Amino acid sequence: MATSARPAAVSSRMERRGGGGGGGGGGRAERRRRWESWVGVIVLESESLCRRERTDHVGFERREATGPVVDIADKVLASASGGFGFFSNKEDKYQQAADLYVQAANAFRLAKEYKESGKAFESAAKVHRDKLSEPDDGANNMVDAFKVYRKEFPEDAVRCLDVAINHYTSKGNFRRAASHKEHAGEVFELEIGDRKRALDCYDKAAGWYEDDNAPALANKLWLKVADISALEGDYYRAIECYDKVADASLSNNLMRYSVKEYFLKAGIAAMATKDLISVRRNIEKYREKDPSFAQQREYQLLMDLTEAIDAGDQEAFTDKLFAYDQMSKLDKWKTEMLVRIKNQIEDADNEFS
Repeated sequence: MATSARPAAVSSRMERRGGGGGGGGGGRAERRRRWESWVGVIVLESESLCRRERTDHVGFERREATGPVVDIADKVLASASGGFGFFSNKEDKYQQAADLYVQAANAFRLAKEYKESGKAFESAAKVHRDKLSEPDDGANNMVDAFKVYRKEFPEDAVRCLDVAINHYTSKGNFRRAASHKEHAGEVFELEIGDRKRALDCYDKAAGWYEDDNAPALANKLWLKVADISALEGDYYRAIECYDKVADASLSNNLMRYSVKEYFLKAGIAAMATKDLISVRRNIEKYREKDPSFAQQREYQLLMDLTEAIDAGDQEAFTDKLFAYDQMSKLDKWKTEMLVRIKNQIEDADNEFS
C-alpha cells in the first residue's frame, strides 16, 4: 500500500520517533515502512466498515458493520499484548485498539445496540487505563458506557459510573464526582426503584458539593435526602435536612419564598414521629425564625393537623387536608406521608404523646 494512504496522525508519530532519517540506517526505515503499511491496512479497513455503517439504514446490516470493527480492535490489542513483530510499536497499537473500540461503541449506539455499545466503551476504558496509562480517558469512556447502559441496563450503568467516580475523587475533583454520584442516585431512584441506594448516593453527592463550596447544588440534594429519609422512616434525619435548607434559604431573597414548604415538610415528618410535644415546639421555632410563616396556609395546616391528631379525630384530619388540597394540591410525597400519619390515629387515647 502506498505510504501516502496512511493516516496523518500515524505518519506524524512515526516521524517524531524516527526523526528525519539517518542514525538508524536502512533497517530502521524498512521497519518503519512495514509498520506504517500494516497500520494503514487496519485503518482503511475500519474506515470502510464505518462508511458501511453510516450509509445503511437496516438494523441487521448496521449490526454486521459494527461487529468486525470490534474484531479488528481485538486483533490489534492482541498483537500489541503478544508483542509480535519487532518493528511494531506497542503504544501505537494500543491507541489504535482504543480508538477502534470507541468507533465501534458509537456505531452500536446509533444502531440502538446499547449492551454492545457499553461493552465496547468498557473495552476502550480498559485499554486507556491499563495499557496507555491514561486514566482520564478511561474514566470518560466509563461515563459514556453509563450513558448507553442507563435505560435498559441500569445496574451496569451505575457499575461503570462508580469506576469514573472513584477516579475523580482520587484526583480531588469532587465537583465532577458529585455530579456523577447524583446521576447514579437518579438511576437507583427512577430506573431501579431502590430508594436506599439512591439515598446513599444523594447524601454523598450533597456532602461533596458542600465541601466544594456549591451550596445551591448541595441544598437541592439535601432536599432529596430529606424526602427519601422520611419515606424510609428516618424522620429525624429528614427534619434535620429540611431545617438545614430552610435556614440557608432564609438569608437568600430568591429562596426565601420556598421556606414555608420546607417548614411544612419538616412538620409533617415530625408528626410521623408520634411526638406531639416536639411537633408543637418545632412549629413555634419556625414561627420565630420567620414571623411571616404564621400568616401562611402551611402554618395553619400544621396547627390544624396537630389538633386533630391530639384529639384522635381522623375525620377532622381528613377535612383539613381536603380544604388545603383545594387551594394547594398535595404532591405525592405529602400524600404518602399524611396517609401514613392518618392511619396512626386510632382514638382519643392514641399512641401520640
